[in-house]
Amino acid sequence: MIFGILKESDGETRVSLLPEGVDTLVKLGQKVLVESGAGEHTFSTDDDYKKVGATIVNRAEIFQKAEFLLKINPPTGSEIDSLKAGVILMGVLQPLSNPQLIKTLSEKKVSVFSMDSIPRITRAQSMDVLSSMSTVSGYKAVLLAATHLPHLFPMLTTAAGTITPAKALIIGAGVAGLQAIATSKRLGAVIESFDTRPEVKEQVMSLGAKFVEVEGAKDASGAGGYAVEQTEEYKKRQMAAIQKSAIKSDFIVTTALIPGRKAPVLITEDTVKDMKPGSVIVDLAAPAGGNCQLTDPGKTISVHGVTILGPLNLAATIPIDASKMYGKNVVNFIKNMMKDGNPVMNFEDEIIAGTCICHGGNIQHAGTKSLLDK
Repeated sequence: MIFGILKESDGETRVSLLPEGVDTLVKLGQKVLVESGAGEHTFSTDDDYKKVGATIVNRAEIFQKAEFLLKINPPTGSEIDSLKAGVILMGVLQPLSNPQLIKTLSEKKVSVFSMDSIPRITRAQSMDVLSSMSTVSGYKAVLLAATHLPHLFPMLTTAAGTITPAKALIIGAGVAGLQAIATSKRLGAVIESFDTRPEVKEQVMSLGAKFVEVEGAKDASGAGGYAVEQTEEYKKRQMAAIQKSAIKSDFIVTTALIPGRKAPVLITEDTVKDMKPGSVIVDLAAPAGGNCQLTDPGKTISVHGVTILGPLNLAATIPIDASKMYGKNVVNFIKNMMKDGNPVMNFEDEIIAGTCICHGGNIQHAGTKSLLDK
């Protein structure tokens, strides 16, 4: 099969496969075409790709010859126009947020695999793009907080006196939240963490944070690591608990998301008003509207003496390792598809069936079909 690696659109620094990933595909007997300059932001040159067996071509040739297209972000209008019927497209298409895009791709008879729809099962962990990118985002969020905070993170005892450690609140103990806890701890902060799932308490405490418990949460064990919609009574207790922790924190990292829905507002303007002057909020839910009522997605603002960051693509700020992790997930997925040396659409495989959004002109993803049928 002929694989094609596209250069991402402006603003995206990652690439779907680094040369090491291409090397794996070539050794599996696949032909790989790489758009010239695709890896430039990861310091991977065209020559680096050539050395592992790739052929460097222009964009038009990728669309003309490739049977299996690899990218990260959803295709642009011009890319959609260039797609031919029967081609396989793999990326992070967020089908629950982009149902009309999926409909368009389906009508063009493009087979779409969306890596953010990987089933959250043990066998698929090595392919879990969301976990990989959340690891990067959780780490970088804390570094952003450290950059904007007018305090040091660790406790320091100096000749000029003792500096008390920064206090952190991490909202959400999924992959991003746990990485934020671990990074904050390494930098010396004192941490509290909140999550609606009581089963994550042990993980939070094992990383050195205090778990803020609120009783009465709905069971989220079947939600693939995401939050679920809670009762109004629970939300009131939750807001009170979060406000109590927030007003004594120096920085907050929020990570709470519900698939296909606007992010739940967990930090109100009243809470921000009561926070310490100079405090920082890094809202990783900004792409879905934000967990803070005042978050302005894509911008850094200062309101009531608090700096609020709404980053949209933190993974792209660490392009080499983010691309390395993304590419490894993709290669593992492709290996799982292989039969007799070529990828095969085996819809009896839970991973393939769960990740395939549309195929042969039919939308297969239940959530997307439901949205389009409304």
